[in-house]
Amino acid sequence: MKRNYILNGELSKAVAGVGHTQYLVLCDAGLPIPTGVKMIDLSLVKGKPSLMETLKAVSEEMVIESFIVASELEMVNSKFLGEIQEVLKGISYRTVEHEKFKELTKSSYTIVRTGECSSYANLILVGGVNF
Repeated sequence: MKRNYILNGELSKAVAGVGHTQYLVLCDAGLPIPTGVKMIDLSLVKGKPSLMETLKAVSEEMVIESFIVASELEMVNSKFLGEIQEVLKGISYRTVEHEKFKELTKSSYTIVRTGECSSYANLILVGGVNF
């Protein structure tokens, strides 16, 4: 058993396996999961685990080059975006329309579904390198 952070074996393996520029998606309970993309379903009940809890754990172990969110998040749920930026301090991000975001998830390494139920509470973490 690991001492810290991610104890879920599937999630730990996914974080370790993300290569440079590959996508690890953290999503809310409602984002459609594309056929053929690996999905780790962490959702238990509404709100558990939250996307922020999951992001905090993943960001402790994953080298993140940048992240992508839907542009609608800035308009509809800017407080949530601020919370993401607080966790991912100093990491650049870009926005795309929600429909484009869903298209990008089709090329994800893995999608991690949380119990989050906030509007547009999804993000794509772009893998970085530790050298």
